[in-house]
Amino acid sequence: MSGSHARYEAVVDGLLDWGLQTFVYVPSSHVAAIIAGLERNGVPGLMANREEEAAGIAGGLLLGGRRVAIVMQDNGFGNALTALTTFVKAYHLGLPIVANTRGGLGEYNAMIHTFCEAVPDLLKTAGIAAERLGPAESPALWRTTTRAVAEHAAMTHRPVVLLADVMHPGSAEA
Repeated sequence: MSGSHARYEAVVDGLLDWGLQTFVYVPSSHVAAIIAGLERNGVPGLMANREEEAAGIAGGLLLGGRRVAIVMQDNGFGNALTALTTFVKAYHLGLPIVANTRGGLGEYNAMIHTFCEAVPDLLKTAGIAAERLGPAESPALWRTTTRAVAEHAAMTHRPVVLLADVMHPGSAEA
């Protein structure tokens, strides 16, 4: 099993440990392993066309009493920011968001660096907490951190983001 696959499985396990009931996702090959892993474990997923739509759907599910998370790419925060700050955050909805990171080492799309490298600062400025995991951290730490992010979101009634760096060249190692 590659290092990135083991880490994605750890994210799935962390969400399952938390008791995830439903997830909303924006399709991407970079999060496909998480989507497949959650569905394989019986967690229903709802596909959104855009990230702000995912925030709206997930927020509605949260208001309905479901344990829900979003799975997306970090470049989608440009689309999601208004929905996250004026709906999810404003209505005190504890929403965990798992976002794979783009840009940096291992990124093959030169255009994407411009936005993605600013995502941590963008989230901080918006008052949205974020944790980052990369290839230096073990799959065990990915699992416990994923669960902790979800628990923190639920406890604080705020969105909390897990930025998962699986494109870094070191992520391919076991």
